[in-house]
Amino acid sequence: MPTVEDIMTELAKPGRDPCQEFEVFAFAADINTIDDLVAEMRLPGIVTNVTRFGAFVDLGVHQDGLVHISQLANRFVKDHGEIVKVGQQVMVRVLEVDAQRKWISLSLREE
Repeated sequence: MPTVEDIMTELAKPGRDPCQEFEVFAFAADINTIDDLVAEMRLPGIVTNVTRFGAFVDLGVHQDGLVHISQLANRFVKDHGEIVKVGQQVMVRVLEVDAQRKWISLSLREE
């Protein structure tokens, strides 16, 4: 069993980081507000919440969009957990935008 001294010794070695590698993520550079969104756009996003009726995705516009459970895949989805997880990076397609109601409808389906 490693001790605190063993751990500190390993961390002191240059270039040795015990953390797992992670992917760098960037939102679409030219999309800053909900008014910049247009139907049929394909954008990168991060899943922020998963519910029984779908998943919420952050697109970097200060308003998460909803991927309804029917739009998670091209097949019937019984368990949405097999498709998306919180923190997952996804590529979504914008279906509909209502800036007045701050509503963004998204899809993960391949069309």
